[in-house]
Amino acid sequence: MSVLDLLPLIEARSARVGVIGLGYVGLPVACILADNGFHVTGVDINAQKVETINRGQSPIGGEEPGVAELVARVVAAGRLRASTAVTDLAEAHIVLICVDTPVEPDTHLPLYRGLRGALTSLGPVLRDGALVIIESTIAPGTISGVVIPALEEASGKKAGVDFFVGHCPERVTPGRLIQNLVTMSRAVGGQTPDVAKVMVALYSTYVTGELDPTDPLTAEVVKTAENSYRDVQIAFANELAVVCETLGADVYAVRELLNKSPGRAMLMPGAGVGGHCIPKDPWLLIANARDQVEARLIPAARAVNDRMPEHMVTLTERALAKHNVSLQGARIAVLGYAFREDTDDDRESPSRYFVEALERCGATAIVHDPHVPAYQRPLEEVVTNADAAVFMVAHRAYQNIDLEWLRGALRHPVVVDGRNVVDVNAAASAGLTYIGVGRRLL
Repeated sequence: MSVLDLLPLIEARSARVGVIGLGYVGLPVACILADNGFHVTGVDINAQKVETINRGQSPIGGEEPGVAELVARVVAAGRLRASTAVTDLAEAHIVLICVDTPVEPDTHLPLYRGLRGALTSLGPVLRDGALVIIESTIAPGTISGVVIPALEEASGKKAGVDFFVGHCPERVTPGRLIQNLVTMSRAVGGQTPDVAKVMVALYSTYVTGELDPTDPLTAEVVKTAENSYRDVQIAFANELAVVCETLGADVYAVRELLNKSPGRAMLMPGAGVGGHCIPKDPWLLIANARDQVEARLIPAARAVNDRMPEHMVTLTERALAKHNVSLQGARIAVLGYAFREDTDDDRESPSRYFVEALERCGATAIVHDPHVPAYQRPLEEVVTNADAAVFMVAHRAYQNIDLEWLRGALRHPVVVDGRNVVDVNAAASAGLTYIGVGRRLL
């Protein structure tokens, strides 16, 4: 039996595809494959999500171009079916696993409950000759140290002989899921060169970016390293912002001029780093090397970015003090709870940590977010009689807010800006006391 036997099935679109995990990665992938002619079965433990998908509706909220239409189209065409039973994948030639891979909060070591659960459930129904592709972001060494042993034990089969394994880490961003899946290049890590060849054939059916065949370990390092690199870049921007505040400089003016130097591309500072990837991927990168390597830069960057919600509390306290208002007992309107603008994704949201820090200081946080269901309430209800409005997310709904109306609604005219949402001069014209990340301190 050869993995190359899958090539004609892929070309004819007769390969049956299974996707485990129908979240921000798995659902769009399943839909795109179905839209390109494959019959796809998606599996998720969330029965409500499964029912929603089978009605032809997307469970993903926020502004996610094309996803809702795609779900409706492929379900109506009968090419995508969702299920809660992994046994429905018994006929799948190719199975993509797209489950969460968090880290333990204290040790920062990977937690593979979801991945192990998927592998343990899949093993007994895995057909001979099947290809299993892990799209989840995982610590380097996980394919060889966790995935293959778990599948071999659960299936009673031999990897590379009875079934095949690969790793092709996703590169998606909420708000651009389909665009990123289709256009971005991918590191295609195959257990063998033939496995990588088959994986390239599969992804070539919808990816217009470059598909670079490699081994699983390289693919594991590439994905975790690229998010670690971004984390370090953001940390520099955030630390520079705090320095500028202290010196009396404007970090945005500094950034504009700094980036005129060739080879410089400083990112935007902000109220913190959230999402499912960047807060954990740096820890995944170093997880299996930490006994031999003392990583310094990566943990330092994580510490800088993790402190930004607390820094927002400090800025809020400083702004309130200008009106002789104590943070303790203050009512704070928190504008935005998703980790990214115009999405409903609140995983590892900096707003969560900001709210927790406010409450430790004795303040009351009232949260608004136009996309996160728990906080979809009238904006007027949230800001009226609040002692300050704090912009934590640059949702489009906030970018053209009437500042004079906002001043009239607030008990005290205090605005704290964590995402450069509010124009400084416009805030001054509206009579607002404005303070923001990287701005001259009051």
